[in-house]
Parts: sequence; structure tokens; C-alpha cells
Amino acid sequence: MEPGSMENLSIVYRSRDFLVVNKHWDVRIDSKTWRETVTLQKQLRHRFPELADPGTYYGFRFCHQLDFSTSGALCVALSKAAAGSAYRCFKERRVTKAYLALVRGHVQESRMTISYAIGRSSTEGCENPKPSYTELVVLELGLYAGDPVSKVLLQPLTGRTHQLRVHCSARGHPVVGDLTYGRGGGQEERPFRMMLHALYLRVPTDAERVEACTTDPFVPALDACWSPHTLVHPLNQLIQALRAAPDPDPAAGSPQPCSPTAPHPVTRETEAQRASCLQWLLEWTLEPDS
Repeated sequence: MEPGSMENLSIVYRSRDFLVVNKHWDVRIDSKTWRETVTLQKQLRHRFPELADPGTYYGFRFCHQLDFSTSGALCVALSKAAAGSAYRCFKERRVTKAYLALVRGHVQESRMTISYAIGRSSTEGCENPKPSYTELVVLELGLYAGDPVSKVLLQPLTGRTHQLRVHCSARGHPVVGDLTYGRGGGQEERPFRMMLHALYLRVPTDAERVEACTTDPFVPALDACWSPHTLVHPLNQLIQALRAAPDPDPAAGSPQPCSPTAPHPVTRETEAQRASCLQWLLEWTLEPDS
């Protein structure tokens, strides 16, 4: 697999107000350091200089985040109004997201709901833990470089930092190549990337339904170290189910595919938190390093 470059930016959705890009693995969304020669915002400026907004520090308004090591679908708003409409969808939990991952070991349950609380790590342990929910569906079982692994579809029902990586690790099945939450002894340094990919994204704004599905990067044709031997759930059928499913409506407690029967508790944000987050999203301006 070739590393990220200024030329290999993949666009999977484009309209007047939004882009959805297929972010390359090991590429940062943005950076203020000169050492980062390739970032997503630099790729966007290179491909679409006419779309860059000089009123923002980075030139583009990213509607959400993906970790540096995670690849896949990432939504970019092309105006303040579009960014605001996307922000409301994310804050009201009306966005549908699904990820692919290769995780260590053979997951025994073909479907499960992971419900470990996640908080900030501190010297005193887990600080301010919040309820967190992830749906997991096993797609295939196989070997990666001779070690047992499972290919899974992950659907986050909440949006905590590193949620999918933490939940998989907590279940004893860390993501292959995860240097933070994976296995020790240098085992996770051997894969060429972290095997986590944002496959599907749907943002139902009032003006348009932003929907994109990227290609599956975890196939033997692209990575000879991955050798599946048992099919558990066909990916194409799950993608069709995602596309056909109604948009989430947390206020009504509407279920999602494989979701728990009981509605999840929702923590209400304060007006100050909402104003701060909205300002951050709409302006996307950061002070340069002093």
C-alpha cells in the first residue's frame, strides 16, 4: 500500500455544500507544524484551491474527526451554513457511521453490543466516565501474518474519543496495528498501518442527505498478510441494511441495526458547551504557534 501523498486524495461524495473524502491512513487532518508535509487540508488545497475559505485558519471546515491512523470517510463542509447544519446532526446523534476493523483473535459472538463507560485517563484512574455503546458484527475469521484475527463491522452509538479502539481492546480483541491500545512486545509495530477504516457515513442535514460508502481496504488483494478462511456475515448485505435503515432518532429511542433494546442515557450539554462547540466548528480558526 502506497503512503499518502499530495496526489492520492479520493473523493467519494461532492455537492455544492459538502465533500466526503476517503482519508488515507497515517495522514493528519491538519497540522500547524512544518514537518507535516502531507495533511488532508493540504491535499484539499492542492486539489480544490478555489474551495478554500481564506476566513478560516485551515481553509476547510471538517465536520468531524478521524484519528491520524484511521482511514476512510470524512465529511467537509464548504460553507458556514453547511457546517452548522452538519454540526446539529452530529450533536443530535442523527448521523450514521460504520467502520471496518481487523481485530486480534477470533471473536466468538457473531454480534454483540459493547457498553463500557469511557473517561479521561489520569493518575487517579478513569476520570469522568461516560456511557458508551458500540455495535460489533463479525464479518470474517482468518489469519493476519499467521496470527488469528477477525474482520468486524463496528457501529458507534455514542461518540467518545478513541471509542472503537478502547471498546475492542476492553473486549480482549484490540485493533491490529493499534500502538496505543494494542498488544505489547512490539507486536503491533509489524503491520504497516492500524487496521481501522471508516466505511460508511450518512449525515441527514435539512438541505441534503450526505451519504457515502468507501471501498473495503481489508482484502487479500490489497494486503497479502490478511488471509480470511470463514465467512460469518456478508459485508454487502450489512451495507444494504445500513442504507435502508432510517436515520437515528435518539429522542424517540429508535433502534439501530444490532442496537440494544433499552434506550441509551443521553447527557445534555450546557448552552455554554453548545456555543463553544458551534464556534469551533463554524470558524475552525486556531492561533498559530507562538
